[in-house]
Amino acid sequence: MSNAEAGTTHVVRSVDELRQYIGQTCGVSDWLEITQERVNLFADATGDHQYIHVDPERAAKTFFGGPIAHGFLTLSLIPQLGAMRVEGIKLELGGRMGVNYGLNKVRFPAPVRVGKLIRMHSKLLSVEEIGDRAIQTTWQQTIEVEGEEKPACVAETVGRTYF
Repeated sequence: MSNAEAGTTHVVRSVDELRQYIGQTCGVSDWLEITQERVNLFADATGDHQYIHVDPERAAKTFFGGPIAHGFLTLSLIPQLGAMRVEGIKLELGGRMGVNYGLNKVRFPAPVRVGKLIRMHSKLLSVEEIGDRAIQTTWQQTIEVEGEEKPACVAETVGRTYF
């Protein structure tokens, strides 16, 4: 059982130590409620005002039974959910800077209905050295919806830490 599964936090201070966590769930976030206000703000920011997101009365007549969050809104919450980690490892690698390097794969298996709670599980997939001054980490981020069988989002994120 990994530290994350046990509900404890362990500080990882070296790349070699981080490699020991490959294949493990290394973090679980707290729950976050998806509100209609958040969905509306995202619609305004992106220009995606499709009725299934912003018109509760019309969305109630669909098979969703009400408004749902944009898939890209769910995806965009990965940094916030990561900051809301309540269990797992904490990275203190001594890097000068960390950056989001992109995504390898993203899927939205199930909708997030407005009013539901979501949380994220982070699984470390790989750690690669990029020259002698950086590492690249690949994570599987799974966003679950409270009370739902399927996750709302499964995304493979790639980050780089520069030393």
